[in-house]
Amino acid sequence: MTPQQLRAFCLSFNAVTEEFPFRPEIPVFKVLGKMFALTWAGERPLKVNLKCDPEDAVRLRAEHPGLIDPGYHMNKRHWNTITVDGDLPDRLVRELIEDSYDLVVAGLPRAERLRLDRP
Repeated sequence: MTPQQLRAFCLSFNAVTEEFPFRPEIPVFKVLGKMFALTWAGERPLKVNLKCDPEDAVRLRAEHPGLIDPGYHMNKRHWNTITVDGDLPDRLVRELIEDSYDLVVAGLPRAERLRLDRP
């Protein structure tokens, strides 16, 4: 997955914005103001921080050592850093991004979740 593909996939979800609160080379993807992905667009290998269920986070790290690590500069219980350099299947990377988005949406107030469901 390229940085452009990662960006396009993150932006394909409903109500997502791309912001640069830290530095211009660190895009942050948010749904209704809540972050679900953060990447370092200019670095190689490409990495992305994603929110994750704590039990799944531990399992994924064990299954993919060196490719899925505790979230860099994040709450390590709830965030993983994913190395997106081709060693992980793109399908898995997309699933992890979607899971992160879904976790953040599930934590939104009911009224905001209902707004997302409207066309």
